[in-house]
Parts: sequence; C-alpha cells; structure tokens
Amino acid sequence: MIESCTKKRMILAITFLGGLTLLVLIVESHWTSGSSRNHVGVAEKNATNENNCWLHEDFEIVEPCHLCTEFEITSKSNGVCVPTKFKETLRCKSSGKVVSRSCDKVTWLEERNFWIFEGSMFLLGIISTTVVFARQKILDHRMLRRIQRQLASGV
Repeated sequence: MIESCTKKRMILAITFLGGLTLLVLIVESHWTSGSSRNHVGVAEKNATNENNCWLHEDFEIVEPCHLCTEFEITSKSNGVCVPTKFKETLRCKSSGKVVSRSCDKVTWLEERNFWIFEGSMFLLGIISTTVVFARQKILDHRMLRRIQRQLASGV
C-alpha cells in the first residue's frame, strides 16, 4: 500500500505527523506545568511537621529547583538531597519558615536537552535524505550512461 503513494502524498503525510507531534508536545507541556508537579510528595522520615509546612500551608518558591552540592549528597547532611539530588527552597506564608524540599530534575534543563535531541535528529534526517537523493541521482546517471553505451554499440 505504501508503494502506491506518490512522493507528494508521503511528504504531506510526514509533515502532518510531524506537526501533530509538535502540537501534542506543546499541549502536554502546558498541561503538566505547575509548581506542585516537580516535588517529591513523600515527607522525609526524620522531618518534623514544622519542616513540612508546605504540605498544609501556602508557600512561595524562594529558590527554584537546583542541584544539591556534592557535599550535601555524599554526607547526607541535607536529607532532602538524598532521594533526587535536587532541592528547592520555599517560604511558608503563615509560619514564615524557610524550608527545603526535594524536587525532580530541573525542568528547563530537561526541556533544553529534549529540544537539542530533537534538533539533532531533525538535522540527521535532513542530511540522510540529502545523501540518499544524491546517491540515487548518481546511480541513475550511471545507468543512463550504460544504456547510452549499449545503444551506441548497437546491442
């Protein structure tokens, strides 16, 4: 069935699927964004209730999610760095306490890495397509010369 499709239809279908993929990525990115999405919801065992004020109070993010220092990770001096190796600093509005909580990887870093990967795959696809078309043109030219030589020799 795919053999019966013309080059124009194939390019149109690939463009449509690529656009649909980008649309899905953009919509998913907007639906999953939010401040409560990127923290580890399980409270630390040794943490007291006052250190978890962000669970039952409104809070503001003082310092966004960032990588813990190597010292904090290896010494386990800061318990929030142990599960994910990332932390963010919060200020609880009612109590005024400044606490840290564990969070997932830095969102903008993950998005940047994803788009770098997508861009490099797109570039690789363009290069591969160009090489295939150039190789096909060379092979067609060779076959045409061979046919011309056969016709010139009278075979």
